[in-house]
Amino acid sequence: MDTKVFSDLKIAAFSWAMVGPLTLKFFADYGATVVRVETSRRPCVTRTSAPFKDNVPGINRSGYFNHFSANMMSVSLDMKSPGGRQVARELVAWSDVVMENFTPGVMDAWGLGYEELERIRPGIILVRQNGFGTEGPYRNLAAFGMILAAVAGIPNYIGWPDGGPLPVGVGAYTDCISPRFASAALIAALEYRDRTGAGQLIDLAQFETALYYLLPGILDTAANGREPVRSGNAVAYAAPHNVYPCKGEERWCTIAVTGDTEWRALCRAVGRPELADDPRFATTPEVMRRQADVLTILDNAFAEHTLDEWADVFTTHDIWWDPVQSFEEVVQDPVMREAGVFRPMAGDRTAIAAPADVTPLRDSIVAPAPELGQHTEEILLELGHSWDDITGLMERGVIP
Repeated sequence: MDTKVFSDLKIAAFSWAMVGPLTLKFFADYGATVVRVETSRRPCVTRTSAPFKDNVPGINRSGYFNHFSANMMSVSLDMKSPGGRQVARELVAWSDVVMENFTPGVMDAWGLGYEELERIRPGIILVRQNGFGTEGPYRNLAAFGMILAAVAGIPNYIGWPDGGPLPVGVGAYTDCISPRFASAALIAALEYRDRTGAGQLIDLAQFETALYYLLPGILDTAANGREPVRSGNAVAYAAPHNVYPCKGEERWCTIAVTGDTEWRALCRAVGRPELADDPRFATTPEVMRRQADVLTILDNAFAEHTLDEWADVFTTHDIWWDPVQSFEEVVQDPVMREAGVFRPMAGDRTAIAAPADVTPLRDSIVAPAPELGQHTEEILLELGHSWDDITGLMERGVIP
């Protein structure tokens, strides 16, 4: 007996880029059968994006796709052909959930709008995650991650007080935010269907979900008419909060001080106990008013010792700190290794396990991301097609 949480759940994924797979990875890792509908004529952008295994490009070698689509299946269909759309309808009839994040109107053009999905499979749950939603003046705008973040106002928080807004470092930022809301909404819809038998249309606009990560600034603007001020590495409620270069090449540490007690401890740790008695720096409000001076003092102090030397000092003085790790250090971090975060997989691949330890489901990654169309024949057989049918679909280009 399969004891995984979503072992009886079947999901048809008409998705593109990161937002769809990142949403469905949660369900796939915990047992759902997730079938991605793809085509070799226009592979998903995550298949064609670096980094690639051994730096060799290929639609089955992308690190992005390997992570976001682990535990999923892949069916190759030409959705422009009547035969491809017919197979898609059969897949919908087999499924409990349909997920899509195309430009509004694409699914309707294929004859797969919500009303038609409900007719094909009563009780179906459709999860839409279009960039700007399906209504309003923005609905047909290009929905790239950096654009969505900009419309939500995120770059206004990034940068220095004397400079302009800066783009988000992760281009597909909203692709990483929206799935958190979509997953919760889908679980709620599944529970509702268990009680009532009724399906749901879940309609999320990616850029709207980003607003929840900006609530302090948005609420301040709405209530007080104040725009947020870009503050570099500083925070609005405490100081010093920053990163500092230590002695050695590219070795940095980060420090978090939230009040007078922590500030005094830090002054002692860096060998400047007199700062805590200096009226200019004696309290947190004074420190915050003179953050530029504090930054210079601490930069000079941290440059006198290596990161390892500071580690011993900070431990002795009970300072809130940690090193700024490189990605290689993160991958090799013993805490990560002991927790089993990075999982070796078939084909000399590595995947990142689901962060929630749902006993006995810790070994949640069981299959690498599929090659494009890898499971087409398997799924078609399950849908009732014969081998002769499948051969005919291949010959007609329905299966590209």
